[in-house]
Amino acid sequence: MKQHKNNHGFTIIEVLIALTLAAVLSIVSIEFFSSSFNNYIKLSKDSTNLSEVAGQTQRIARVLRGLTDISDASSTNELSVYAYFSPVDTYVSLIRYYKNSEGTVVYADVTPMTANPPNGSLITANKKTYTIISNFYSVSNVNLFTYLNAAGDDLTTPITDQYTIKGIRISLAVPTVVGKNTSSSSYTTTTLQVSLRNRKTNL
Repeated sequence: MKQHKNNHGFTIIEVLIALTLAAVLSIVSIEFFSSSFNNYIKLSKDSTNLSEVAGQTQRIARVLRGLTDISDASSTNELSVYAYFSPVDTYVSLIRYYKNSEGTVVYADVTPMTANPPNGSLITANKKTYTIISNFYSVSNVNLFTYLNAAGDDLTTPITDQYTIKGIRISLAVPTVVGKNTSSSSYTTTTLQVSLRNRKTNL
C-alpha cells in the first residue's frame, strides 16, 4: 500500500485564524442579542409605565367627574375634593391628591365621612393613603391639575371663588426608558379633561 507522506493536519496559524473568527462571531452574536434584549426590556417597561399612567388618569377622572364639592384648589399640584373614591362607598370622602416632596410619586389621602356634607363629619382615624402613580415624572410646563372656567379657559391659581371651576384637566407623566437608563428629558404624558357636571351648589 502506498502512503502519502505529504498529508498533514492544521497548522498553528490556521488554528489561530479559526479561533479568531469564532471569537469575532461570538462577540457579534452576543452584542446583537444583548441589544435586542435591552430593546425588548425598554419597550416592555415603557408599555407598563404608559398603561399605569393611562389607567390612573382614568381613575382620577372618574372620581373628579362625580365630586360634590371642591375643598381646596389653590395649587396646580394638589387638589382636595369631596367625592366617592370607590363605587361601593355609601358617603363621599374628603380626597386629597398630591405629589411627594421630590415630585416622583402621586398620592391620594382618603378620609371617609359619617354622612354626606353638610351633615357628615370626617372620620380622621380611618384616613388611608393610596399610591396613585409610583413612578411619576414632574414636567416643568405640565401641571398635575389645570382648572377651567365655563368657557374652557385656564384659570390662574390661587382661585378665590371655587365655583368658577367648571372643569379640571388632569395631566400625568412617567419617564421614558432609553436603553438601560431612564432619560431625564424624555417622558410620556396622558391628559384627560373632566367636566364637573355633578357638583352641588348648596353645600
